[in-house]
Amino acid sequence: MTPTTTETSITLSRNTNQALGIGEYAVEFMSGSAGQPDPAVHDKTNLLFTDSVLCGLSALALGTNAPTVLREEALSYERPDGVFLFGSSQRVAPEKAIVANCSAVREWDSNGTNFGFNPALGHTAGEFGHNDFYPVAIAAAQLADLDGAQALRGMVCIDEIRGRLAEVFSLKSYRIDHVVHGAIGSAATYGAMLGATAEQIESAIGMFVAHYIPWRAIRAGKQLSDSKGASAAISTEAAILCMQRSMRGFAGPKDIFRNPEAIWRQFEPTDGDSPFDLVLSHSGSDFAVMGMHFKMGLYEHQSAGALQGLIDLIEKNPLIIENPDAISAIKIVAYEPAFGIIGDPAKRDPRTRQSADHSMVYIVSRKLKKAIDLARETGSPRLADSNDGYWKKLMLSPYDFNSDAIFDPETRALMEKITFEHGGPDYDAKYPDGIPTSIIITLENGETFDSGLVMYPAGHARNESANLDDILATKFDMLGSLALDDPQSLITRFNDIANHSADELKSLYDFEILNRGKFE
Repeated sequence: MTPTTTETSITLSRNTNQALGIGEYAVEFMSGSAGQPDPAVHDKTNLLFTDSVLCGLSALALGTNAPTVLREEALSYERPDGVFLFGSSQRVAPEKAIVANCSAVREWDSNGTNFGFNPALGHTAGEFGHNDFYPVAIAAAQLADLDGAQALRGMVCIDEIRGRLAEVFSLKSYRIDHVVHGAIGSAATYGAMLGATAEQIESAIGMFVAHYIPWRAIRAGKQLSDSKGASAAISTEAAILCMQRSMRGFAGPKDIFRNPEAIWRQFEPTDGDSPFDLVLSHSGSDFAVMGMHFKMGLYEHQSAGALQGLIDLIEKNPLIIENPDAISAIKIVAYEPAFGIIGDPAKRDPRTRQSADHSMVYIVSRKLKKAIDLARETGSPRLADSNDGYWKKLMLSPYDFNSDAIFDPETRALMEKITFEHGGPDYDAKYPDGIPTSIIITLENGETFDSGLVMYPAGHARNESANLDDILATKFDMLGSLALDDPQSLITRFNDIANHSADELKSLYDFEILNRGKFE
């Protein structure tokens, strides 16, 4: 059986060799022979790229542990024909630059998100994913002497492969970490950009799946470790090594999606096919990246509906923050998997940043605390003149997750007033189309304020009310100012990546990152 191709997409049917098909898709897409995405696809990908780099630079400026350790490791792998780390002109081994840069991008858990939802095709597996993998495309372009437009095209390719896999196979259902999809997309795109054949890409994908599957053990426990934030980076490093070995002649397992001993058929048994069809776009506007979401600050994206509900309530009912002592109870209702992931009872007492940013009660309390503090400072509970303004004024920064913030008595007191409930089937059925959440604040006099059901908060791909560019400009400036003396010039540089020559792309990260001291 051969793949089915239309004017805008290719279908890799479950009864075909999908690993080879992904390789053929990546080679053809990167060559430009398959077609062209619409400008909107490139524009959104570029915005997600800028977002990711600023997340990474600010994490390095504040000396966060995993990015710092992996960066120092990478600097010990100097190579005259290598690629570049954030904020460096030293060439290092590409897989080491990739693991370090991807780790920095992911550290704050504040960059782009996808939820694997494509109802038009009936592909609604709902696997998570994040835009952590762009350093792969930059490294490959620097190695292959490609320009910024080709690097941006590589980012689209990575997001398309990992995003479509997220729509058809839920790794989390089997306690496998979601970064597997991104690692597969990274191996395929890296190989295609460096001239690998489709067969070599198939071999690399097979090698990665056979040897390097990460379990969600990295995300379990009362207080999370560095492994949680570095998961995408470490898996991608392994995927790149697989691709390098394959290009040198090492033969990995073929046809891995139909392999009866691989994860796909082990968890979803079939009579010989893979468990899913895979549709990959090559032209037009229907690319996976168009359904991906932005975070308007630092928080776990599953909490975005609650944050939007809180902002809605504060904007409409400013007396909530005018007299915060009058708040007697806050009830949040949401869906699974939000309830299970950020409603875990252990997360009611977070003691590390990695746990606090996955605690619904902490995230909402901290946002509310910022509103209360700002009302005190300004002498007015009316904090802004629009919903966008509230998002910008109350944006959560890295400093909202340091030790002082996590153990702040007023924040802790607000946390004690919060109950978090599972909304049951009615809420669950609305995810991952949206982020179905409601929040009710009750005062001591019995007065209640109800947000109603929130589905598409600011930053969500289907939100039509927020001025995304305006809110993101505030986020970019907030993060950029932590890392750089002149953030706006570099923001402009990142936003214009499609117009960079190959030589300009090699100096993309040649700037000094400020040292703000170790984040604690």
